[in-house]
Amino acid sequence: MTTIRQLLDQKGRNAWSVRPDATVSDAVAEMAIRNVGSLVVMDGASFVGMVTERHLLRNAALPAATLVRDIMETRVLVALPEHSVEQCMALMTEKRVRHLPVLEGGDLIGIVSIGDLVKSVIADQKFVIDQMEHYIHGHR
Repeated sequence: MTTIRQLLDQKGRNAWSVRPDATVSDAVAEMAIRNVGSLVVMDGASFVGMVTERHLLRNAALPAATLVRDIMETRVLVALPEHSVEQCMALMTEKRVRHLPVLEGGDLIGIVSIGDLVKSVIADQKFVIDQMEHYIHGHR
């Protein structure tokens, strides 16, 4: 089973962020520049929440000068590096979230999306299939 730490080692640990006192307009622009669907909200070096496309769409009628802190999620589900990809997929499916920040010792070390997890599962399955084919062809 692939762990979240292994996945982050493969994909990288970039976690794009925004400050809680940034405007919603700033968050939209950052998501567009980074081509991502979520941003972690950092107050200095402290992880304080997340803002996602969902938060932005649900608050689209608010003025663009609205602050991120006014719409962000502060009760965020997180992953730990030792969690498995499968555990995180189950959690994300059950709770209907698409992004999990990864914390280690209270520090943000990355973020994983449902797409990252699916790619990992596909790669693991391809590896197993390749190994099985090699075994079958080697025993003919």
